[in-house]
Amino acid sequence: MAEDDDAFAALEKEATEFNKDAEIDRILKAFKLDAYAVLDTHPGVTQDVIKNIYRKKSLLIHPDKTTNPAAPDAFDRLKKAQTELSDDKTRERLDEAIADARMLLIRENKWTVDSPELQTADFQRQWREKSKFTLIEAEARRRRQLKAQMQEEGREQQKADEELEARKRKREHEQSWEQTRDGRINSWRDFQKGKGGEKKKKKVKPLG
Repeated sequence: MAEDDDAFAALEKEATEFNKDAEIDRILKAFKLDAYAVLDTHPGVTQDVIKNIYRKKSLLIHPDKTTNPAAPDAFDRLKKAQTELSDDKTRERLDEAIADARMLLIRENKWTVDSPELQTADFQRQWREKSKFTLIEAEARRRRQLKAQMQEEGREQQKADEELEARKRKREHEQSWEQTRDGRINSWRDFQKGKGGEKKKKKVKPLG
């Protein structure tokens, strides 16, 4: 009986490890820009559902609970996906890109929102593929905007640095001018004295 229990426990452990490896592999193969795909869920789910999915999956593939060398990477991707879906603005951008993919498909195929094709598994597959395209476009646009913003901030920072340097030079010039004020006054006085002495020494030329 004990041998049967040991064998059953070994099978359970093997099955658990298989599930862990399978989930790690699934996460790593999921499209990284689609947080829903990484968490294996879909738009419209509540935050409670997202938290529950993350909790179960994170416990399953946690690096401390498996020897799979890819576990840390998969765990980081899972955490990133959960964080993105927890942020309202980030999730809104993701939802918009996915909705855009759906409308592009409908427009390209000249369907309507009531077309029966939208209820098929093939449409769901096409939608996922089209979502990759719109998500890549959205990410590229976001990066361009960020780059432009950083360049503008860089120009503003450079301008501020130049203005700061100009004020510094002006301040140093004023301090230097003030520090040499007494010397300039004394030099002027010496000069004036010299001119007065020259006038006194000048001989008067006799008349005739």
